[in-house]
Parts: sequence; C-alpha cells; structure tokens
Amino acid sequence: MPSTPEEPLPSRRQLRAQQAAAEQSAAEQGATERTGAGQSGAGQSGAEPAAASGGTASVQPPLLPRQAAESAEPGDDAAAFLTASNVGGSGRGRTNRRSLLADEPPREKRSYKGAWGCLIVFVVLAALVAGVALFLQGPISQIIAATQGPADFTAEEAATGEDVIVMIHDGNGGSEIAATLVEEGVVKSFDAFYSILLQTAPEPVFQPGAYQLKTKMVASTALDALLDEDTRLNQTVIVPEGTAAVDVLASISEGTDIPLADLQAAAANVAQFGLPAEATTLEGFLFPATYTFSPEATAAVALQTMVNRQYEALDAAGVAVADRWSTIVFASLIQREAGLRDDYYKVSRVFLNRLDPAQWDSGLLQSDASVAYGTGKTHLVTTTDAERADAGNPYNTYAHPGMVVGPISNPGDLAIDAALHPVDGSWLFFVTINLDSGETAFSTTVKEHDAAVIVWQNWMREHPEYG
Repeated sequence: MPSTPEEPLPSRRQLRAQQAAAEQSAAEQGATERTGAGQSGAGQSGAEPAAASGGTASVQPPLLPRQAAESAEPGDDAAAFLTASNVGGSGRGRTNRRSLLADEPPREKRSYKGAWGCLIVFVVLAALVAGVALFLQGPISQIIAATQGPADFTAEEAATGEDVIVMIHDGNGGSEIAATLVEEGVVKSFDAFYSILLQTAPEPVFQPGAYQLKTKMVASTALDALLDEDTRLNQTVIVPEGTAAVDVLASISEGTDIPLADLQAAAANVAQFGLPAEATTLEGFLFPATYTFSPEATAAVALQTMVNRQYEALDAAGVAVADRWSTIVFASLIQREAGLRDDYYKVSRVFLNRLDPAQWDSGLLQSDASVAYGTGKTHLVTTTDAERADAGNPYNTYAHPGMVVGPISNPGDLAIDAALHPVDGSWLFFVTINLDSGETAFSTTVKEHDAAVIVWQNWMREHPEYG
C-alpha cells in the first residue's frame, strides 16, 4: 500500500506568523466580549458570554507547545507536531529552547556600581575621620595637659629620691633656677616648678650658694627647700667640669664668705700655688668638684685646695710632673669641645691627627672653643668669621698652628684620660650638631664635614638662644 506523503514541517517564520495571528485574533475576541458584556448590563457579570450573530464560536487563545501537548487527545497530530518541533523532536526545521527564548526580553544584568560607591564613600569618610583625629591630637593633648597640670613627681616617687647638691649663682632668676633643677633631676619639669614660683607671693628671693636637696622632689617641696636656710650649705662650692677660672672664682665667693676681690687678688699671684713654669694663670689647675670650706678659710687656702686636688688627679692618671702642663692644656681643649662620654676619645684623636703633618699639613686645630676663650666668651663655643680671622687672638687656632697656647678650662678625670688614651681613627673633622644632647658628627673628608655643618647650622637657627 503506498505511503501517504508527509506534509513538510512549518519553518520558524511560519510558526511565528501563526502565533502572531492567533494572538491578534484573541485580542479582537476579547474586545468583542467586553463590548457585549457592557451592553448586557451588570446582572450578567457571572454568565458565559453570548455567541456572536451568525452562530460563529468564540476564538480561544492559542496554546503554548507544552500546553497543547498536555491537553491533546491521543492521536492528535497537531499536538504531536508542536511537541516534536518545539521541544526537541528530530527532523528538519527543528527549533530548540534557545530559539524559543530568543524573542524574550533580555534579563537585566546585576549591577555592582552601588556596592563600589558605598565602599568608596566609606573609605573617604574613614580617611576624613582619621585626618580630623590627627589634626586634633595636638590640641586635645594640650587640653588634657592643661587640665592635669604640668608634670610633677608624686609623693611615692619623691620617697625614692637621692641626695644632690645644687648650686644657685648670684643673679640667677626663676627660669634659670627651674632649668637647673630639671637638669639635676630635682623636679620633673620646668613648668612644674616655674608655675608654682609665679603663684607664690611675695616673690621669693634666692640666696646664692650650694643647697642640699633630693632628686625626684615634688615641685612645691623643692621651692620650700630653696627658701629654707637649713638646706643651704654654708662654705660649700660646686665647680662643674669645663668651668673657666673666672667663673670658679665667682662660685667660691657665692658659696663662702670670701669676697670676690680677695679671690681675684690671690689668683693673680700664680707663683704661690706651685704651678708649672709655663702657667701664667690658674686656668686648668682648679679641679672641678664639690668643696666645703671652713668659715675661717681664706682666698689663698680655697684656691690651693683646688690646685692640690688637680695634682692628685694627674698623679692618679700616671702623668709625670714634667708633663703636667701639656696634659692639662690638651685636656682642657677636649673638655670644652667634647659632648658625650665616648666622644672625648674621638675628639682627642681628631686633634692629634691634625697635628700630624702627614694627615693635616696646615697644623691648624681650628677649635672654635679656643677662639671663643680668647675673646672672653667662657660660656660659648661659637664664633664669627671676624673672630676666626683675628690673628691678634693668641688662642685663635684658626690662625696659629699647633697646640693652643694654654688651658681654656678646668678639665676633669675623663678629659685627662682622653688626652692620654685617644681612640684609633682617621677623623679630621667633628662638629656638635645638637648642643642640648651633645651629639657630635665625626668625618674624614671635607664633603662629609660640610654636610654635618649644615645640620648644625639648621639646629642653631632653631635654637637662637645658643647664638
């Protein structure tokens, strides 16, 4: 029996045209039904819509392929066709699920712009908060400090203090005394003492001399002790290392009942003290220490006591009598130029290297401390261009080669030891770049030294009080 020829499967375009025609017919049918319902009145809202004139049945919306397959009766070729051609049957003109979804509206992509925006805002706000906190850190610290008052030792800390002798010189004001107390460890801060001093009425009057105090004192207690005659040590004198002879005489007068004029007269008679033949003054031979004299002590006795103490130090260091002069001269220079303990031995080496023609042919020590001493500035080590160019100053080591002509201070044990035992090194330059801490830079070349000098100059500009 010959087979019945198969009808060709519709193409995609035909399927889409059939679907569009069905949708349009359904839309028209819906409009007709709504018109009929409006004419029949509200009482028929629950009834089936009446058929149109002519007996034509209403057109139902087309079924989707899956719905057609589910509702078809067995043997329904249309349902089979829809199922085969649209869901995945074999044959030419087959469409898959992707082709059916091609006409669907594109899905919206998830946007991350909002999340990034929130993150950026958060980072910016965090940076602003950190900046404001950093900016306010200083003012807030100042407010807290003002509320709490200046730093001061507590009663518990004061109980652990140790004995210390503090020297108050004639003419010292409140700020100078406050600075001295901080330096000696008596009070914790400058403001702790000075603020109480300003609040005290009437204004306190301090007598020059040596005072027996304690370290770690409460500021108010320290002030009371300085005003108490019982803490003042009569006939006691403190001579710091590196003090010039002219200042030693003033300290003796302040700590004892010996008039300054008597001390100056006694010091002028150098021969009576048994100094080396080269000595023309007592400079260098008044050993730095703390002395207590009897009320009957004369000017000559006080000065001889200090000279004898210097001889004891030289003998203990192993210095021969014949070498006392040269040792004291060199040690006095080191004492004025060095800052930190280890630097004493390096400074000693620098000057010895400069006296070596093989390393420094000019032989010039170029010590500012020696130039300053020759100008009468016993408290400074800085000099001017004009002072360094003045060959009329016998202590000018920028103009006169070789060792300085005489002592420029009264050295202590450390400076004497450094003069005798310099450390090995090739340094030819040094400069103290921080006069508060004593930090010193040592250099071998001019380039290195020039860089260190710039650091020192910048520090000096920031601390004009040292100028």
